[in-house]
Amino acid sequence: MQIRKLAYTAIFMAVGVLSAHLIYIPVGIAKCFPLQHMINILLAVLLGTRYSVSAAFGISLLRNILGTGSLLAFPGSMAGAALSGVLYKKTNSIWGAIIGEIIGTGIIGALLAYPVAKYFTGSQVGAFFFIVPFLVSTVGGSILAYFLYKTPIPAILDEKLNAGGRG
Repeated sequence: MQIRKLAYTAIFMAVGVLSAHLIYIPVGIAKCFPLQHMINILLAVLLGTRYSVSAAFGISLLRNILGTGSLLAFPGSMAGAALSGVLYKKTNSIWGAIIGEIIGTGIIGALLAYPVAKYFTGSQVGAFFFIVPFLVSTVGGSILAYFLYKTPIPAILDEKLNAGGRG
């Protein structure tokens, strides 16, 4: 069971890393990536908070190594993934995961991005500068996650995960 979850997480990470250079919104030093937020929500719903946060970290790290991301990917994606997973667990609803992702990335992650931008990249932007672009990115990704969640794909993945050793 654990190996299946790790395999699904790795597949989502591969999709995130491979698509990072195709779909992103450049905002100053930030490269907002809506598919990251979609992945955060889907992993939070399908596998849980640990897997969602781990994938967010892994995608951010690989995007930075490959030059398709910025250091701001870490606070934005990981805060959203964590709150998405926590609220999904409390509400057992896709809407809980979506609200967690939007608040976690769009507000908390954006505010956490300020010290990263200031001290690690030397940017002089204000503390609230990243809120609007992060919100735009996370709302876009959340809409994608909602519509993808309504397809048969999550049910098939959930069925495979819960099949144990049979599949």
